[in-house]
Amino acid sequence: MIKQMMLPLKNMFLLTVGMMLLVLYFVWASQGTEVARRFAHQENVFVCHISFEDSRGKQTTGLPKIYFVTPTYPRREQAAELTRLGQTLMHVPDIHWIVADDNQSCNAMVAKLLKKFGIPFTHISSPMPEVYRKANIVPRGVANRRAAINWIRKNAQHGVIYFGDDDNTFDLKLFEEIRDTKKVSMFPVGLIGDYAVSSPILKEGKVIGFFDSWPSKRKFPVDMAGFAVNVEFLLHPNATMPYKAGYEEDQFLRSLGLALEDIEPKADSCTQILVWHTQTSKKVSPTIRIGSELDTSLKDLLEEITALGMGHVSLSSGVKSYITKDGKTKPLKLFPY
Repeated sequence: MIKQMMLPLKNMFLLTVGMMLLVLYFVWASQGTEVARRFAHQENVFVCHISFEDSRGKQTTGLPKIYFVTPTYPRREQAAELTRLGQTLMHVPDIHWIVADDNQSCNAMVAKLLKKFGIPFTHISSPMPEVYRKANIVPRGVANRRAAINWIRKNAQHGVIYFGDDDNTFDLKLFEEIRDTKKVSMFPVGLIGDYAVSSPILKEGKVIGFFDSWPSKRKFPVDMAGFAVNVEFLLHPNATMPYKAGYEEDQFLRSLGLALEDIEPKADSCTQILVWHTQTSKKVSPTIRIGSELDTSLKDLLEEITALGMGHVSLSSGVKSYITKDGKTKPLKLFPY
């Protein structure tokens, strides 16, 4: 009789324990998902190097400093494009170059490159959160610009911020134009979309609209290279740049509380092009098969190519390499001959 009474109690106890374990599992699983979600969205920013030294021998003008923000990422063209841009910025006084690299660690090649220009600079490692790399349209450069904005918030009270990609082309006059920006200045950008240009439209000196081949219901249909922002205006508490591909400029300018009448047109009332959205044709970094150890100048040259991220060298795989002498070509591994 007692055994018959204990059986239902035992079953009820086991059922209760089972339900508790199930609840605990779901709680753990949900917390694990939340942790994973937070980790996927996490921005891991590292300030690699800061230099306020200006070794170019340029006199300080006393004008507002330009904080020139360049998002970049590892690829075989990276060193070439940073070199081209750096040699343009060498001519610009009172500038601080912020280079934010989409890299999990501080890239020694980028650091070495930045030091040789003599320009005051900040080198940041700011990889894109993993969750956004899986998006249908990847919001490239956003993590980099957000990291630069945060650095400026902490380290600057005055000046002008400008977003300049490493593959764009700049007229030096542009820097003279944007330096006196009070809130937000705007100007045309060449080689954009189906119109080959993106620009504000003016009437009687005031911005009345925009000329851009991809309006897409944007309040400010402009290119990232088509505006500059006063640092004091940037310190607006709601200012942010979203991870929304194609809408970064629009929503960033909206977050500043910008009104159409606030826009300061530059470039001769937006009739001149002082910046172009040039783009280098991208190719995959090659692996060069050399077949044997080298004892010529080519050894150091290929090491340089590797250091610059332009390619890689292998003894056993990759593109076959040849050497030419007197019009005759033979595999590199047979050299000398």
